[in-house]
Amino acid sequence: MRTDAVSTGPRVLLVEDNRALAANIAEYLEEAGCSVDHAQNGVAALKLATSGSFDVIVLDLALPLLDGIDVCSQLRERSGPRVPVLMLTARDTLDDKLRGFAAGADDYVTKPFALAELKVRIDALLRRQRDEGRVLRVEDLSFDTVTLTVNRGGRPLRLSPLGLRLLELLMRRSPAVVSRQDIEHHLWGDEPPDGTAALRVHVHALRRAIDEAPARPLLRTMPGIGYAIAPDAD
Repeated sequence: MRTDAVSTGPRVLLVEDNRALAANIAEYLEEAGCSVDHAQNGVAALKLATSGSFDVIVLDLALPLLDGIDVCSQLRERSGPRVPVLMLTARDTLDDKLRGFAAGADDYVTKPFALAELKVRIDALLRRQRDEGRVLRVEDLSFDTVTLTVNRGGRPLRLSPLGLRLLELLMRRSPAVVSRQDIEHHLWGDEPPDGTAALRVHVHALRRAIDEAPARPLLRTMPGIGYAIAPDAD
């Protein structure tokens, strides 16, 4: 697996404890233009999935330490972008499939399978994710994450690059409150500016842009906690 290879294609997290099968899948997907990271057990998979940025997760059901059902359930319980999960299993009973879907899986492939079918299923999940996640909406505020255009009530808004990143994070998490720490890490990585002034400046600029009167305020401040984009509760 060329985990250090440079690729502009989809980034796939492959979770499979069978080394030979994992190597075959990774080689096939990498030849098709994907970038593949590999985990052999559920604990490693959960760590990678929550610390990396993946476009799709191919997740075996039967794993050491933590099985695929538990991995998927824990991923779905956490906030953040919803990454499609394609579950692999040698179990083909309806109950097993229903358990997988109940845990948050998006699709299911039963072993043995053709590698070409696996790639087609991955592509379908990626298309669905792009279609569903391209335009974010909260009330009359919309953000096209491909064209980077923002509108409020049909009125186009201009935001800085950092303002766009902040807006996308808050809209994807809406109506949940996003902590200051999560926002700072999203905007600046492991080296956020000293103090709290920098984030306040960007939040103020975003609020001024999207909540200009007579628009209904959407950007909420939770003192001591963080921020959210959400309408007032009726």
